[in-house]
Amino acid sequence: MDWQNEYSRWLEKGKEDPFLAEDMALLTDDRSREEAFYTELEFGTAGLRGIIGAGTNRMNSYVVRRASRGLAEMIIETCGTEGAKRGVAIAYDSRRRSDLFAMETALTLCASGVKCYLYTSLRSVPQLSFTVRHLNCIAGVVITASHNPPEYNGYKVYWEDGGQCAPERANKILECIRRFDYFTAEPMPYERALSSGLLTMIGNEVDEEYYKCTASLLIHPENLRENGHKLNAVYTPLHGSGCVPVTEILKRVGVTNIHIVPEQEAPDGDFPTVKAPNPEDPNAFTLAKALADKVGADLIFATDPDSDRLGVVVRKPGGEFMQLTGNRTGALLTHYILSSLAEEGRLPANGLVVKSFVSTTLADAICEKYGVAHKDVLTGFRFISEWIEHCERTHEYEFLFGFEESYGCLAGSYSRDKDAVCASMLVCDAAAYYMSRGKTLYDVLSELDAEYGHYVETVKSYSLSGKEGMEKIAAAMRMLREEPMDAIAGSRVTVYEDHAQQSSLDTASGAVSPTGLPKANALRYRLENGAWAVVRPSGTEPKLKFYVGVSAGSAEEAEALSNEVTAFIDGRISLLLK
Repeated sequence: MDWQNEYSRWLEKGKEDPFLAEDMALLTDDRSREEAFYTELEFGTAGLRGIIGAGTNRMNSYVVRRASRGLAEMIIETCGTEGAKRGVAIAYDSRRRSDLFAMETALTLCASGVKCYLYTSLRSVPQLSFTVRHLNCIAGVVITASHNPPEYNGYKVYWEDGGQCAPERANKILECIRRFDYFTAEPMPYERALSSGLLTMIGNEVDEEYYKCTASLLIHPENLRENGHKLNAVYTPLHGSGCVPVTEILKRVGVTNIHIVPEQEAPDGDFPTVKAPNPEDPNAFTLAKALADKVGADLIFATDPDSDRLGVVVRKPGGEFMQLTGNRTGALLTHYILSSLAEEGRLPANGLVVKSFVSTTLADAICEKYGVAHKDVLTGFRFISEWIEHCERTHEYEFLFGFEESYGCLAGSYSRDKDAVCASMLVCDAAAYYMSRGKTLYDVLSELDAEYGHYVETVKSYSLSGKEGMEKIAAAMRMLREEPMDAIAGSRVTVYEDHAQQSSLDTASGAVSPTGLPKANALRYRLENGAWAVVRPSGTEPKLKFYVGVSAGSAEEAEALSNEVTAFIDGRISLLLK
């Protein structure tokens, strides 16, 4: 892309759009201008995500309108007038300009003749996923950048099954987007969209159905009604969309003693109390821990801005807090659901648990104990939602639970994306159940360690910036393929998987077999000592990640092994990124 020519075009457009002119004025030198215009935001299975501001490589009204015009074109081209009539459900979170981008999305779709259902106020990702199916929409859009820092926003696209778009559909949307110029996708005037019936504003009527369906997923509803009021917990929505749905569902199922962190209760796209509104970050719990000490709470949980991710903190016997990883929360809920259903004779013979292939193998061991099938999928909850769809279509399995290490999980099939509202309810359900048996969640986690061994998972990210960062990451992945690691920290690699080639190499025999998973820019290593590692770049930002999982008989052994493997891979990647 000729960034200088594109910059000049946008500068000219700013003469008739004061809002754009303000954003353009912030690009004060050639470096900032090139970063904003050297490429276009990538549209993939997670839609768009980028820094808010002027430019083709930024999130702004013109990028949103063009994306919406492309989405409309794809719907009409592939689904005809029937698809356009079924319409698109649209929600947004508390981020900067989210409400504006949501309205731009709706009115641009309406201008193409596509019916839209737009929420009147912010809603969570799982509520939008539920709404797509509840209203029989052809698609859905959520304006959010999940847990990214405040300067980001994004545009997530969902399909009629309630899950995020599959690669082939995302590619088709991108093909349609590229047919249009940034300045030719005009939105329909709001009043005309309403009067024509193309735009319908929606609110509490859909929420009611979501709450009813979510409450039906409780494992021990009677116990929660009797003992839920005894739970003493702290909750923080981290300035996002979770406060209303989380507190409402908990109140409805009997959990009434919830203390909300007052400084983080109100929606605020600046996220003033945290560096990033990410429940993976221990610093996000600073205010919550102080409140928990004040009120004597033993359980803390947090949701991110679009309320699809849940972070959990429990108190240890000595009074200290322990933050659970997404893996620990996922394993805990897997155990709670499977053991409870088995105890009551309600565990289906064809039950299924699905997790991402960078998540803990402790869940595999739990599933095997209870005779439940388990499947690994690529990162991205869309792949878990595909298994839910498969279960409903074929009845081969009955989906019970899905999770990924990045703090996302889901029970049931009402939503088709990770659901921190439902997960908050299930964590309270588990806490109240174990409390009735004289145990804390920490006690149960300790029992899992004693029974299955100690599992430790580590993830490390390398955040780079801009065009140069993306080029370094691409070069690092290329070198890892050209010179594969045959041993890691002294342990031989027994299986080497290149998911871009969909190939799995048995290093002892030399036999190559298919991975059985879709293509992805990821490398996976299985070691002779039982450890595993995955290296992959982020699909939405200049970031490279690697994941490590180990298990051992003691916590000390597991920690030592994890440190060795992590240090070895960190050394290799750090050199490649120099």
